[in-house]
Amino acid sequence: MSIVTFWNDSREQTGKTLTSVAVATKMAIERNFKILLISTAYKDPTMKNCFWISANKKKNTLVPMNNNIAVENGFEGLSKLIKSNKIQPSIITDYTKVIFKGRLEVLSGYVGQIDKNNDENLQDYRELSECYVELIKLANQYYDMVLVDIDNKLGEQVKKEILDISNVNVLVLSQRIVSLDNYNEMKNSNKELVGPKCIPVIAKYNKKTKYNKKNIMKYLEEKKDLNLVPFNTLFFEAAEEANVTELFLKLRDIKDTTDTNYFFMSEVLKLVNTIIKRIQDLQMRMR
Repeated sequence: MSIVTFWNDSREQTGKTLTSVAVATKMAIERNFKILLISTAYKDPTMKNCFWISANKKKNTLVPMNNNIAVENGFEGLSKLIKSNKIQPSIITDYTKVIFKGRLEVLSGYVGQIDKNNDENLQDYRELSECYVELIKLANQYYDMVLVDIDNKLGEQVKKEILDISNVNVLVLSQRIVSLDNYNEMKNSNKELVGPKCIPVIAKYNKKTKYNKKNIMKYLEEKKDLNLVPFNTLFFEAAEEANVTELFLKLRDIKDTTDTNYFFMSEVLKLVNTIIKRIQDLQMRMR
């Protein structure tokens, strides 16, 4: 049982959440794992929009969904149980959305209350977010893989604790020089944070630029192969229309190596395998 955290150290839009979604979906399809994908977002529907639409809208789908009433509360409902010490690991699934039965569940982030203003909701979020560490630990007892998408609105202490308890931390970068420089600075100043359990990933990757993989690796002085999540138009559209699972199933057996969709799917699978291999290697070192 392992915890994988997706994060970055800036306010930059790197595609972090969509990277976590792509990895979770591909891992659920290719591996026999029971996976929980956790959003720590504050009033951000990005992850939800990838998988399901509002309860008051109808949608035809081949993917089985969880119809529990409690699911609409997501993290907020679970946090109340955690605060009252009334939670067991198996209860978590009652508050998730089932994407692939027995394979992938999603726990939505903080939605907020319509009768509260933004300041009040933000204060509520910061208080409840202290429960994330305990929630992740509990989930790790029940799921084979717990994938966590860290929101930059989380308090620094909560972020640090989540990164500390994670088996692998996926640092999501962009192709911008400022993002690459930030990573280089972290490598030199915080080797505990950017150490063996850190996997750097270039998301929304565009190979038709001088900041391509080869040049980025040279700039970063990276000897290990660099992981990518290429920008893909179909994935971008599916993430807005709750069609990510359908897209991944459709593209699963694509064979044409010249197709941009093949490049996208193969790189996502490569990242999935890199994460699993890194977890296994680190576990072997600890024995």
